[in-house]
Amino acid sequence: MVTAAHPLSAASAPPASRVRRLGPNWYACVMGTAILGSAGVALPAHAAALPEVFAGAWALSLILLVTLLAARAVHWARHADQARAHLLDPAMAPFYGCLSMALLAVGGGALIAGRGLIGTGTAVVLDAVLFTAGTAVGLAAAVAVPYLMAVRHRVEPAQATPVWLLPLVAPMVSAALGPLLVPYLPAGQPRETLLLACLAMFGLSLVATLLMLPLVFARLIGPAPLPLALTPTLFLVLGPLGQSTTAVGKIADAAPGVVPAPYDRGLGVLAVLYGVPVMGFALLWLALATAHVVRARRHGMGFAMTWWAFTFPVGTCVTGAMALARHTGLAVYDGLAVVLYTVLAAAWLAAAVGTVRGLLSGELLAAPRPAPVALRAGTVRTRSDAVR
Repeated sequence: MVTAAHPLSAASAPPASRVRRLGPNWYACVMGTAILGSAGVALPAHAAALPEVFAGAWALSLILLVTLLAARAVHWARHADQARAHLLDPAMAPFYGCLSMALLAVGGGALIAGRGLIGTGTAVVLDAVLFTAGTAVGLAAAVAVPYLMAVRHRVEPAQATPVWLLPLVAPMVSAALGPLLVPYLPAGQPRETLLLACLAMFGLSLVATLLMLPLVFARLIGPAPLPLALTPTLFLVLGPLGQSTTAVGKIADAAPGVVPAPYDRGLGVLAVLYGVPVMGFALLWLALATAHVVRARRHGMGFAMTWWAFTFPVGTCVTGAMALARHTGLAVYDGLAVVLYTVLAAAWLAAAVGTVRGLLSGELLAAPRPAPVALRAGTVRTRSDAVR
């Protein structure tokens, strides 16, 4: 549930106080902007004809990442109590997976979309640093957040939301972007170790997601629909679907000459046998989530930071469709990628405009009015800054 905010309270506050409610959910705007560039480069040649635009999107994501890292450092230094409260808040703690995915998305984007701006050598170094940091944070979040949910948050299955998937998807992003670094490692065991580590993270994230998805779907068909502000998070389910399809395709692309035969050919077969049905389910979920969002808009859903859920997950479906296009040779997947990228671009524009307006008005970082939130069947006790 979202309570009203005082529009001028954040705008008139000093800078250190203004970041008090700057939670890890803000890294979603970095992810959504980075995938705008990376997915654009992945499009078919006739559609990916604007490399400068895609490089610009990546550069913007890098600027956003540096800015948010600095702001979050101030947050931890000046408002450690609030930072710890975020970790103990079941509505906010899963967003720590966004930090991992932001680091990974910007790092991978350096090699995919940014190398023309910064050079291949710099892009490799930047990606290696951000991939290492993002993977470490992602694996830590994949363990720590479920642990906190079990022993501190005291949540119930009826309170499940798609946000719970965020820390579990982070290792899948590592699995999808790690193969980009394989050619830059020494031949032999270093390359094979990294590639198989990516395959292990693919399995880690996939199994964890399969355990969580039934809870999310059960919540969806429960006694009450998701709160309006959380309805866009239904798009988060597309993340593990599109990203896993991308990951297995990228691993298969890097396998020849890295893993011994016949495993390299087997990974190519897996990319098709896994990716085709999963992408089919992703399209089904996209239609279902869109229907829920249309309903929520009709019931008065306004802008919230959860609108960034429309971006990165759809972007992973773009890259997943292009992975299938490479491995099947079917033009239909090229067309699907172009259509999905159009959706991604429109979603990014809507989320970016809403965020800028919210920052200029002070609403996104304003202090919420203190109001108790009653626990109803299927709702989560949370505060407005957990979903902004």
